[in-house]
Amino acid sequence: MSKVEGFLTRSEEQEIIEAIRLAEKNTSGEIRVHLEKSTEKDILERAKEVFYFLKMDTTKEHNGVLFYVAVEDKKFSIIGDKGIDDLVPDDFWNSIKDNVISQFKNGNYTEGLKQGILESGVKLKQYFPYQSNDKNELPDSISLS
Repeated sequence: MSKVEGFLTRSEEQEIIEAIRLAEKNTSGEIRVHLEKSTEKDILERAKEVFYFLKMDTTKEHNGVLFYVAVEDKKFSIIGDKGIDDLVPDDFWNSIKDNVISQFKNGNYTEGLKQGILESGVKLKQYFPYQSNDKNELPDSISLS
């Protein structure tokens, strides 16, 4: 089993998927989690590549959010699409990122991701509130590479 596959148990994966579903009840934003063994690239640059690879830039309001984790490197990034970046302050993701990293440093990977995802849903609600006709445009599942 690779480090990526062993990073979360099945139960922990389900907890994170449930956090995505709950967060998306607050917002029309679309949240994904991607786990990768490692990257030789700058963490933000790699997160952007994965964002486009997962076609997260295809949402109607360009309001996709990616939680990217390079497991072996112990690196984390969170990025939002253009629709989010055009509306939110420059430091919008900082508190979420800091909270996730704080949990990661204590070995609480599942809790860190869950808290970050739920906080994202709450914060995005201000800019992209949930509408009754919202469609789930992206899968809630965790992607791996």
